[in-house]
Parts: sequence; C-alpha cells; structure tokens
Amino acid sequence: MFSNHDLVVIDAVARRGSFTAAADELHKVPSAISYTVKVIEDKLGVFLFKRLHRKVQLTPAGEYFVTQARSLLKQMGEIKQQTQRVANGWQSSVSIALDNVVHESSVNQLVADFYQAFPDIELLLTMEVFNGVWDALADGRADIAIGATSAVPITGGVAYRSMGELCWDFVVSKDHPLAQQIEPITDQQLIDFPCICLEDSARKLPKRATWLVDNQRRLVVPNWHSAEQCFIAGLGIGVMPAHRAIPLIEQGLLIKKELLNKAANSPCCLAWKDEQLPPAVKWLLNYLGDSEKLHQQWLA
Repeated sequence: MFSNHDLVVIDAVARRGSFTAAADELHKVPSAISYTVKVIEDKLGVFLFKRLHRKVQLTPAGEYFVTQARSLLKQMGEIKQQTQRVANGWQSSVSIALDNVVHESSVNQLVADFYQAFPDIELLLTMEVFNGVWDALADGRADIAIGATSAVPITGGVAYRSMGELCWDFVVSKDHPLAQQIEPITDQQLIDFPCICLEDSARKLPKRATWLVDNQRRLVVPNWHSAEQCFIAGLGIGVMPAHRAIPLIEQGLLIKKELLNKAANSPCCLAWKDEQLPPAVKWLLNYLGDSEKLHQQWLA
C-alpha cells in the first residue's frame, strides 16, 4: 500500500516540520514532497498534517501513522541487512553439541564471548553422550561438536581438530567392598557389581558404552552428575573422566583403584562439517583455538 519512499517522505516531513525542509533533506523539490503526502492522505482518507503558514503539524492520525511508518522502516532495513548477511554466509543461529565429558565451566565464558561478538545470532547448546555428539553433527542438528570421543563414526565432509586424550579413572565409594581390595583388581572381581554407565544419546548411529566387563550388569544414568551421585552412594562401580573424578577423590568421597585391565584413554576432538563456513562458525573455530588450548580448557 505504501512504498519505502512514501514512508521516508512522511518521516522526513514529520521531523523537519515543513515540506521545504524535508525536500532539502531528500534532495527533492517541495512540490514533489507535498504531492507525495497528498497521495498518501488520499489513500488513507485522512489528513496527516495540518498546513500552517510556513510549516506543517502532525494531526493525531498523523502521529499514529508516523510511529507505525518508522517501525516499518526499521523492519525493512533489518530485512535488507539480514538478507545480505544470508547471501554472505551469515546465519540466524549456531548450534553446538558438547559431549557430557567436557568442563561445563568453560561453556559460560564461550557463551558470553560469542554474544559479545554476535549479538544478533542465537547460540543453541545441547549436551550429548558418546556417539550422540557425532549423531547431532551428521544429522544437521549441530554445526560444531566439542569433545567428540573415539573414532569418527561418520563419513563425508567432516573436519576435526584433536583435543588430546581423555583419561579415565576407575573409582568406587569409600565404603564399597572393593575399596579395600588388593590391587590390581581383576575382571572376575568386578562382575558382581553393577557398572555405572551413561546412556548414549545417539538417535541414528549405533550406541556404545565407555567401559564394561563381559557379563556385567549396568546401572544406566543420563549424565555425569547423576553418575557421580551413584558412585558416591556406592550403588555401582565404573570409570569416570579423570578431571571429574579427581575433585571427588581429593574430598574423600571416592577412591581410585587400579585395574588389571585398565580403561584405555579416549582420543577427543573438535569436529565440524567441512563445507562453506558461516562467519560465526569460523569465529568459533578460531576462538576455541589449537589442540593444546582445547585440551586445557575442556578436558584437563
């Protein structure tokens, strides 16, 4: 009903208070400005301005129209800007899948720094377990995966950066029967106790477990917070990421024991789809840094 030019003219006349001043600002002749205003008023069937001797004054209807016109002009400008950003590889949101093993304290700083750099882009975070991280990346639910463990189970267009190795500690409650067991503990001595395991959050990829002895029962929990409580309560045994186990061991809540067949370290990585990267994803990959920085910040 109204063009961008129409709204610009009304805004200019309202701000400058006369057709002549608006014409000077817009580099038009006053008659062109007055004609545009009259056409708009005819379309609306109302007067937007009172014509005085050398100036104009908004009517109540004009005040309402100018408010709405300025809102529309702002929206139109934003649409243009966002469209150009999309054409240049920008996106409205970035999704990050974090494996449950990483330091959660590092997430807050990442979010704060990201929103300072990209105040108009949403950051979507999900916590996944084991192959769930790869699943989110392969399924397009994540642009970046932090802390992905084990071998890469997906193919095609995936790039990754090493985060070093994740160390596992076998732990039991201080009151658990195995707490006083002579080390190293054999698999046969472990079978009678449930193994505390996290539920792999993969939807399409095969699920896996971190560590389990053959023929051993499982106690399956959704995350490491739940696992820690089960370990402390003596409800089961198993391995924990060393950086999560050490504080609990130092507090005397858990005891680390040596196994005859130790849990192997898990290689971890930062992974992303190796395609045309939007600026926000490029920024994140640069922000997260090299392998040493990744290991210290997220796993050490």
